[in-house]
Amino acid sequence: MNPAVVYYGDDFTGATDTLGTAARAGLRALLFLKTPDAARLAQAGPLDVLGIAGAARAMTPNAMQGELAPVAALFRSLGARVLHYKTCSTFDSAPHIGSIGAAVRALRGAVEQPWTAIVGGQPNLGRYCLFGNLFAAAGAGGEVFRIDRHPTMSRHPVTPMHEADLRLHLARQGLADVRSVPFTAVSQGPAALEEALQRALRQPSPDADTHAEAVLFDVADAPQLATIGQVLWAQARRATLLAVGASSVVDALATALGARGDAQADPRHVTPARGPVLVLAGSLSPVTARQVAAARSFDTVWLDAPRLARRDPAALARHADQIAQGLARGRNVLACTRPAEQELTEGKVDAQALARAGGDLLAKVLAKVPLQRIGIAGGDTSSHAVQALHAWALSYVADMGAGASLCRIHSDDAALDGMEIMLKGGQMGSEDVFERLVHGAPDRPLQ
Repeated sequence: MNPAVVYYGDDFTGATDTLGTAARAGLRALLFLKTPDAARLAQAGPLDVLGIAGAARAMTPNAMQGELAPVAALFRSLGARVLHYKTCSTFDSAPHIGSIGAAVRALRGAVEQPWTAIVGGQPNLGRYCLFGNLFAAAGAGGEVFRIDRHPTMSRHPVTPMHEADLRLHLARQGLADVRSVPFTAVSQGPAALEEALQRALRQPSPDADTHAEAVLFDVADAPQLATIGQVLWAQARRATLLAVGASSVVDALATALGARGDAQADPRHVTPARGPVLVLAGSLSPVTARQVAAARSFDTVWLDAPRLARRDPAALARHADQIAQGLARGRNVLACTRPAEQELTEGKVDAQALARAGGDLLAKVLAKVPLQRIGIAGGDTSSHAVQALHAWALSYVADMGAGASLCRIHSDDAALDGMEIMLKGGQMGSEDVFERLVHGAPDRPLQ
């Protein structure tokens, strides 16, 4: 009953999206908040997909080596077939921080295949890879841009995307020989795709190696994922495989793994919250700003971001008291780092320090008032916020739409065990996602 797939999410929000992808496909899945030991594995029971949430996208290459070594060891011990390094769907990364190349170097020794599969798109989030170039929508249903011209990702404060060709982008991170399989081959079916893959692997190498380092698979539309998954699973059954990409990797493999899941696919919807809801919005993206503006069911608390980032204890205590008092009165509270119209540049506030402060703030609030449901917006904020909780795993509850899942916390602390949490990246979620967290998620957007 070993899992077929072990994945590591390079941030917590993306890790929960992959969890939801697996669960909605009817696969047994659980997301651990650190590499599990034998006791936790026994507590979890049989799984098809085992996830580990991490924060590698905010780490240096040296730190990533230490972070990923236990993941590689766990994969080898479990007998899984695919090791998935889950990246952001926009592939934002850099040689010095969150390097995908460094992750591949840390993990490829754990698998038998000498090459790494890279799945280049996630159509359900508006991410497409065409002839090796990445395109992404600006928000749910928004206009699609080449990633180096994307209004947000081209100007990301930590890892701006200045190159759309993922082969060149990854070469700068040490993956010098990335071959490409175009979407035109994928669209012709599994046999044609397998032939195109073998041609790519046989291409002459620019150095002395006899095999490619990686193969990038284009993705033009959602049906192509099943074709890619069929070919990748056939490869993985012959020899274990390292796969890189967004939740589309598990989405691609889901059809091939369908016989392993004993549950039916279940697109569960969010029920109304039982009690007040807290949302901590640490993201500064335009998408999150629109979601904040649409959150009509909340009392808004504007956080003093510069003082929180400096770890000012007085500011932390004041905000924690203010938020807790509103929640104790039965009010939903939305704690935000800035008003939408106020500019907050990287030079004024350390984004990582602010994310860590968000974790401290959440822990203080939950120590004052118990809650049934919370939401966190922002990849780094989510990672630090969850790490501040005494939890060991997350399981899937329901679909929040557009790359966001509602999850259940598993904790040895009775006050936290069973609490529901939504983690979403800055670019993820519908405009009414915070309202849905309070009122539930019907089949159509809330009016």
